[in-house]
Amino acid sequence: MFLVIKFTMRELLLEIFNILYKEFGKQHWWPAETKDEIVIGAVLTQNTAWSNVERAISNLKKAGVIRLKDIVCVDESLLKELIKPAGFFNQKALYLKSIASFIEGHGGLSSLSKQDTHKLRSMLLSVKGVGKETADSILLYAFERPVFVVDAYTKRLVSRHRLSEDLSYDGIQRLFMENLPLDVGLFNEYHALIVKLAKVYCKKKPLCSGCPLERL
Repeated sequence: MFLVIKFTMRELLLEIFNILYKEFGKQHWWPAETKDEIVIGAVLTQNTAWSNVERAISNLKKAGVIRLKDIVCVDESLLKELIKPAGFFNQKALYLKSIASFIEGHGGLSSLSKQDTHKLRSMLLSVKGVGKETADSILLYAFERPVFVVDAYTKRLVSRHRLSEDLSYDGIQRLFMENLPLDVGLFNEYHALIVKLAKVYCKKKPLCSGCPLERL
């Protein structure tokens, strides 16, 4: 005989979070020393593994090019060479130049932080190379705004557990933001835990046996 427990969507999403937190613990994400580094990492992590981003950031640090004002001034060919481990280095060098010029041109991160979240998101999305995931990563981790970041891992979780029929970026983001408290700390940790789950169990070829969410 099976015990069937009915959850509201809010209860279910919080239950998933609690299970993952109990299983994996605090993830200490985003791994960066400064907010400038968060922005740089948000661009570099596009279409690549974080381990590759770490190698690129290590190169930038050794070269003394880890601030946004440094990115603006550095020779583009040198920048390409430094970030080569992150892949797509020709595009990403251009994107880094664009976001760095945008932020510095608006007085830096502290000045931009005076904008409301909706306006700031629109401004970020207007920058070449900044899509929704990158913009929301910057908003959540650098500006500490309660905006849920949706990536391929989040979509995988939502799809496999049939949490929503709408698997678009906006649809998945609404799922979390309309059913959870708008809390920066919660969104930060939730996203990091989903990434951890995807790396350990919810891979492209899933390892469902033993997954902490198996009973759900």
